[in-house]
Amino acid sequence: MTVSTQGLKVNWGSRSLRASVELLSSMRFSISLLTVICIASVIGTVLKQAEPLGNYVNQFGPFWAQAFSLLSLNTVYSAWWFLLILAFLVISTSLCIARNTPKILADLSQLKENVREQSLKAFGHRAEAALAEAPEAAARRIGQTLVQSGWKVKLQQRQTPEGGGWMVAAKKGAANKLGYIAAHSAIVLVCVGGLLDGDMIVRAQMWLNGKSIYTGGGLIADVPAKYRLSDSNPTFRANLLVAEGTQSGTAILNQPGGVLLQELPFSIELKKFIVEYYSTGMPKLFASDIIIHDKETGEKIPARVEVNHPARHRGIEIYQSSFDDGGSSVTLKAIPMAAATKPFEIQGTIGGTSSLSNGQGEGAEKLTLEYTALRVINVENFASGGGNMGGSGADVRKVDLHQAIDSRLGAANKTVTQKELRNVGPSVSYKLRDSAGQAREFHNYMLPVKTDPGENSPAVYLLGVRETPSAPFQYLRIPVDAEGGMDTFLRLRAALANPAQRELAVKRYASQAIGRDRPELAQQLAASASRALALFAGSGPDAAATGNGKTAGLQAISDFMEANVPEAERNRAGEVLVRILNGALFELAQMTREQAGLKPMAQDEKTLGFMSQMVLSLSDAHFYPAPMAFELKDFTQVQASVFQVARAPGKTIVYLGCAFLILGVFAMLYVRERRVWVWLAPRGKDGARAEGGNGVGSVPESAGSSQATMALSTNRKTLDGDKEFEMLKTKLLQAPL
Repeated sequence: MTVSTQGLKVNWGSRSLRASVELLSSMRFSISLLTVICIASVIGTVLKQAEPLGNYVNQFGPFWAQAFSLLSLNTVYSAWWFLLILAFLVISTSLCIARNTPKILADLSQLKENVREQSLKAFGHRAEAALAEAPEAAARRIGQTLVQSGWKVKLQQRQTPEGGGWMVAAKKGAANKLGYIAAHSAIVLVCVGGLLDGDMIVRAQMWLNGKSIYTGGGLIADVPAKYRLSDSNPTFRANLLVAEGTQSGTAILNQPGGVLLQELPFSIELKKFIVEYYSTGMPKLFASDIIIHDKETGEKIPARVEVNHPARHRGIEIYQSSFDDGGSSVTLKAIPMAAATKPFEIQGTIGGTSSLSNGQGEGAEKLTLEYTALRVINVENFASGGGNMGGSGADVRKVDLHQAIDSRLGAANKTVTQKELRNVGPSVSYKLRDSAGQAREFHNYMLPVKTDPGENSPAVYLLGVRETPSAPFQYLRIPVDAEGGMDTFLRLRAALANPAQRELAVKRYASQAIGRDRPELAQQLAASASRALALFAGSGPDAAATGNGKTAGLQAISDFMEANVPEAERNRAGEVLVRILNGALFELAQMTREQAGLKPMAQDEKTLGFMSQMVLSLSDAHFYPAPMAFELKDFTQVQASVFQVARAPGKTIVYLGCAFLILGVFAMLYVRERRVWVWLAPRGKDGARAEGGNGVGSVPESAGSSQATMALSTNRKTLDGDKEFEMLKTKLLQAPL
């Protein structure tokens, strides 16, 4: 006996193909794919997508950042495995539709009139009745009644061993089965539309046309052609930034690890950018007046682009995505925070950089100033007085030392339940990067801000700083002097660092506080004041050493008290020492004003509030982590619009899929398929009454009477089905007299 190996291979291959098709078209396979897609969508919603790798490292750590990158969880919707799952879902649903559609279409035209009389008696909804009509006449009457009610009806005369009869078969609600086809077709259409509008075609061009992702920098015009997609690209969604008075025709597609450049068949010129704000400072309207320059025809088409009102040209939608700075120019003035720094002015452009030097000679530290942002409107909440660090209008001798130290460089505003919104004017953001590449971010307001509602509290300049982008800004508050600037702070800070100036201020303070009649007491007070000023300035033998030098400010005085004064006497001694410090600083401030040719400050409540904040500002300045701060002196704003340009052939397909989904779900949930059968047979000689609990009534036996058996089937058992059956039973089986 011989066995055909070729026949076995063909048979095995056929069975494998059928099994594969059976698996792909099964409901369990489709549900599994949908489950994975739902989980991936949740991840894509919770985890911010397409962020720089450094952001994930800062938030989740290097291990999870690397894991997200390897699994493409930071770019879920463009990941190869996500697109593959979508493709399999399309195949699975399409096979399911292909397998079931012929059966459904065939079932639409079938009324199943060949059902037997005995089968009708097994239905849940059934009834029997005797009619005073011949079977044919009753069948035609019942059929006509059903047709008038919207049923599809078929009459069949049938011969049986027991005798002849008529079968009335009717059907209603066939759209329920069409809803199945529509809902499953919707899944296919939405997935196909998503694949067309996704990165699949862009990646195909990269594979087939040798395109690659650009990871460098520089001007767009200098980027080689291998990083550019042609303007005939059938699908893309890219961003385009255009500054006022300029035009651009090359958009940017963000890709994992870099970008691709998308050429457009036109360029966009931004004539004017318009922005309006709510009282909260949130944008109410931003729109762009643009001119579209067609590259092929040279035509210039004016248009206006607003949020939710895009412009369209050559099949490409132009959306107003956001707005940005278009290269505003700023003039900054350096505020010395270290002895080696001198005041100077510098001009720059937002988005640009400037090179700086902290000090002179070969040992000078090289810094890079990066201009990051300019905001001309800043609406802040100042309810409950904000977060002023010192007690406004309070006696400078009553500074709360512990609170002042704990709240140094505090937030500009406290969290409050009430709102008092004020526009505090323009601000500038910048970064100072050292020679090692480490950078801190700064945010400084141009105008002084009154953060405390007290009558005698001074307005302050807010100088913000933060170590990382995820951290909130902390603010150094410098009080505004009588001349409307911060020169008093700068002069007092410079004098505080000068031992000769400090000693002169100490002598003046002791002389005025004690007088000339008690020289020994004046000498003791001068010694205490000299020590307090030296501690505050961070110099002298009493200042505690740290890794960064010596402590200064109120922290140095606090450390000195803890180290040298018993705890029981610490509060009393601290109050006395801080009072002496404040008096010496006041005399030092008066000296600096006299040396600058300014009139001295009046000794009133307003001056007390000013000096109270000045003490805290000088103390906090020692913790300022940069040798200089920059004050915004002037600016020329240039706005820019960020457009999203999209060619989305899948959009129409997705809309069609959504329409199919709505129709399909509505048909499956709200349309019930019902079938009705009525079997009509001549009555026997001894059948004067219909038997059974579901009988409608009785009629006299005659040669023209008939026996009716009725049944109703529905795809869902509902109360409406019960009511409909009772209505049909009454309407169809009521014996006409």
